[in-house]
Amino acid sequence: MTLPTEDTRVLYPSGSVDTQATVLHSEPLSDGRSAVLLDATCVHPVDAGWPDQGPDMALLHHGAAFWPVEDCIVGATDGSALYVGEGIPVAKGTPGWAFVVVHVVDADGLSAGDTVTVEVDEGLRDATSAGHTSCHLASLALNAALADRWKKDVRLDALDHPDFDGLAIEESLIGPNASVDTYRLGKSLRKKGFSVEGLADGSALAAIEATVNATLAGWTTTDAAVRIDRDGDRLTDRRYWVCELPGATVRIPCGGTHVESLGTLGVVTVGLTLHDLDGTLILTMNTSATR
Repeated sequence: MTLPTEDTRVLYPSGSVDTQATVLHSEPLSDGRSAVLLDATCVHPVDAGWPDQGPDMALLHHGAAFWPVEDCIVGATDGSALYVGEGIPVAKGTPGWAFVVVHVVDADGLSAGDTVTVEVDEGLRDATSAGHTSCHLASLALNAALADRWKKDVRLDALDHPDFDGLAIEESLIGPNASVDTYRLGKSLRKKGFSVEGLADGSALAAIEATVNATLAGWTTTDAAVRIDRDGDRLTDRRYWVCELPGATVRIPCGGTHVESLGTLGVVTVGLTLHDLDGTLILTMNTSATR
């Protein structure tokens, strides 16, 4: 069994939805499906460390045969075994390990050395990219709307507002033209200086929501350009979402996919809800792009 010694070369940050690649390795999984590793791929995988954006839908073609990619997951190997998803025993970027994109297919018809054509579902990619870009915009707008609730100095976001999103985020889930972000307003956040006073009042939350939506409306009508900057084309190379907002260029670390301009998003709006979970306030932000 020969496993890769280098990280997978990833093409999805540039927007690629099809490519030719070489099979480096294929092995059976415990569920009867196969894990296929390629030298390069345009298929976005889900990362167990922060699974906000799910995998692309795709096909692998070889000759007259084709296989749907039923799952696509980040894996890692030390040369002796392949570990997938939550089973990876080391941190990303650990020396001596190769971090790879694992294409899960329901077949065992591919072998090392085979040339395949990789084809991603463009419709789902575009919709998911819109959801991810909208998610970033909404988080920045929420940070701005909550800026006056901080009583202490904390780290700032890309627009120099207190980074509520980064400090309070519990979970982020990105889907087609939408995202759901969950924030925990617990004791640790309040100790950092965030005030929850009056938030449970429906009118206060409605005012914050209106402010966020007004900010989003101002941004999306500018047709601002969006791009992905990257330190390299390997899976573990750092990548950044860059957006030319009015008066400022924002740059946020991000490994996902995005649209090329805000004008493609249509109308982006958020809905904010607040509930109590065992004595802790949980804020949920539902973001949607109506295209």
